Amino acid sequence: MKTTVEIPDELLREAKRLAAEEGTTVRALVEQGLRTVIAARRKGGAFRLRRVTFRGRGLRPEAAAHGWSRIRELIYEGRGG
Repeated sequence: MKTTVEIPDELLREAKRLAAEEGTTVRALVEQGLRTVIAARRKGGAFRLRRVTFRGRGLRPEAAAHGWSRIRELIYEGRGG
């Protein structure tokens, strides 16, 4: 199917350069891009933060015995906050 798509000049120049380097066509690059975006959105879903842990011994003693207000004070200590 033929269709018309408006592409910024700089993006089209870059696509033509890349297509020439790879021995392909702009059409093939556009198709590949669309397929990639569509697949990612179908697969995607909600963002998931990867599980990360840090080596350490938990909160510093001066923060562990107090609530969030003390932790906040320690975070901004010496930063003019």
